[in-house]
Amino acid sequence: MSREAPEGYLGSEARISSGPAPELVEAGYALELADAPLLHHGLGLADLAHVLALHEAGVLPVEHSAVLVPALLEILDTPADAFPYDPAYGDAYNSRERELERRLGTVAGWLHTGRTRREAGRIAFRLAMRDRLLDLHEALTRFVIALAGQADEHATSVWADTTYLQPAQPSTFGHYLGGFGEEATRHLDRIEQAFRWADRSPAGVGGVGGSRVPLDRDRLSELLGFAGPGAHTRDVMWAVDGLADAVTAAAQAATSVDRLAEDLEIFASPNFGYVTLDASMCRASVLMPQKRNPYALAVIRSGAGTLVGRATGLLVTQRTPSARTDNWLHAYGEVAGSLDLATRLVALGAEVVRTLVVDRDALAAAAGAHFTGAADLAEELVLRTGLDYRSAYRVVGHAVAAAMQDARSSLTAEDLTRAAAELLDRSIEVTPELVDAASDPARIVAGRTALGGSSPDRVREHGQALTRRAERATQWRSERRAHAAETEQNLVATAKTLTADVE
Repeated sequence: MSREAPEGYLGSEARISSGPAPELVEAGYALELADAPLLHHGLGLADLAHVLALHEAGVLPVEHSAVLVPALLEILDTPADAFPYDPAYGDAYNSRERELERRLGTVAGWLHTGRTRREAGRIAFRLAMRDRLLDLHEALTRFVIALAGQADEHATSVWADTTYLQPAQPSTFGHYLGGFGEEATRHLDRIEQAFRWADRSPAGVGGVGGSRVPLDRDRLSELLGFAGPGAHTRDVMWAVDGLADAVTAAAQAATSVDRLAEDLEIFASPNFGYVTLDASMCRASVLMPQKRNPYALAVIRSGAGTLVGRATGLLVTQRTPSARTDNWLHAYGEVAGSLDLATRLVALGAEVVRTLVVDRDALAAAAGAHFTGAADLAEELVLRTGLDYRSAYRVVGHAVAAAMQDARSSLTAEDLTRAAAELLDRSIEVTPELVDAASDPARIVAGRTALGGSSPDRVREHGQALTRRAERATQWRSERRAHAAETEQNLVATAKTLTADVE
């Protein structure tokens, strides 16, 4: 059934003889147009740069430049929600084309010389993607700074580190937090790498193989503030691996925050009592007046799960033949939304860490319980008595089992000598001083001086390294934001100068 085309509908009379079906508008065009607020500003910059490049190449007549540029500047200053976007005309680019034709007539047609709608959209999306990657990078930097600060604060806070949520060995809580900081610095690297992908210009690629129109791709890249043009025209237009990298990096960053949140929810429970979340991170129970729910942690956990799902979904939609709309139809919104969500979650995690209150006494009370110095005691037996480690392990394990059977929570030198005699049929010399040295959590931790270890000095050293990485990240981000702002100002100024020169 033929449908009448809407006024100004952009279809080839030979191939598209009717307007879109309402179902197509609802399922497809409306989805594309939902990206208009995301792309609006970038499309305006892409249009200006293209007109300037056409003018500089001598393709666009001067008198038409004088008409196009003021209209484009006016649209650039128009908020997205004030622009007449209409899903009946397809994506945001089509609505803009229709509005320019309404205002300028055939002069608007010059704007499409040597450029597809997809090129303009890709430019706008990469600009928007860069901004969001920098926002996530900033939130991650704050997370690293918060962890470095708390790690330094608790460099001497002895606790029993856990594996499988079982007491393992004495450590410091600062060392525990520093591990999440180290992991977060790798996420900074991943975000910076994703930014480098987004920072390549698709401008001037023509359809897929370049254009016969003499457009200077380096100049277009400079006008738009990209690091440089994409090295291959088809790749920079259609490749989607960088989208997966960005969303996966976002999901990984949020998942690191989530794993800390999972721990903190346990540590904040009364059964542990290691930490207390700031009141601003909690929500009261409606029914039970005594409850103080760590709501921020639930927000982080649920959001991280959502991001894992989005990353998976993006990977699935990309496993189609190349140069297809399938790869991109949902990508703009999903990628931008994922980066925004990750930024909110990481920023929340940074504030949770910054305001966290740690109970040093509760940590210290648990540090020496449950025979957490057993491995250190076995190592001391190796160093002092010449036992191989497996034999020393068996001796200490046997002594621990006997002490637990007697309802005792500590070992004596006699326990060890007895265990060695029973298990190895040999005597070993064990002094009370040896047992005490290997049973005192603070003394144990003080000896963990290996690079990256949990001794207070090593924890502080690592915290300083985290701070330096955060400083480099801040500098990197500031330079890129300043460059983007400067190039946009220059682009607009150049466009205005062109108009003034023509007048």
